Amino acid sequence: MILATATLAAQKPLVEGNPGSTVRVVVYEDLQCSDCANFRVMLDQRLLPRFGSKVAFEHRDFPLPKHKWARDASIAARYFADMSPALAVKWRQYAMANQPDIQPENFRDKLAAWAKQNGADAEKALAALANTELGAAVDRDYRDGVARGIAHTPTALVNGEPFVETFTYEEISAAIEKALDGK
Repeated sequence: MILATATLAAQKPLVEGNPGSTVRVVVYEDLQCSDCANFRVMLDQRLLPRFGSKVAFEHRDFPLPKHKWARDASIAARYFADMSPALAVKWRQYAMANQPDIQPENFRDKLAAWAKQNGADAEKALAALANTELGAAVDRDYRDGVARGIAHTPTALVNGEPFVETFTYEEISAAIEKALDGK
């Protein structure tokens, strides 16, 4: 089987909000992590509505070895980013919101069904899981996180200031406000 090469979109981090902003919130996340799912809700409901026009929220893949389908979910997100960044965000939202229903044994079926429901080719989405370039992009994010001392997810770096695992909206929004005031 010939696998298509990953495009530049899948090689770069996915950014929500204002990609040109000097204020960056770099989020190391695991799509199978319940704390990451909670952060995703905070991001969608509070942070993006308040700061999306002023701040770049940059996603980095950090699939923890203990999570059996997290790396494949990240690879799928990279594949969907090739199609559309919005589709990649939608997949990340789905994976995190549906963690209790997704198991290693049914991950491929869930991925195929989601792809089909969202206008993507299910066979190509499944084949992308074997794409070495997409896997290498996920692995680069992971190694970068380890080099930065990341050990837990989510870890959000607000212009370098770390917020690890469980933090409040008030804590991270205060740091974002401070970063915006200092630019």
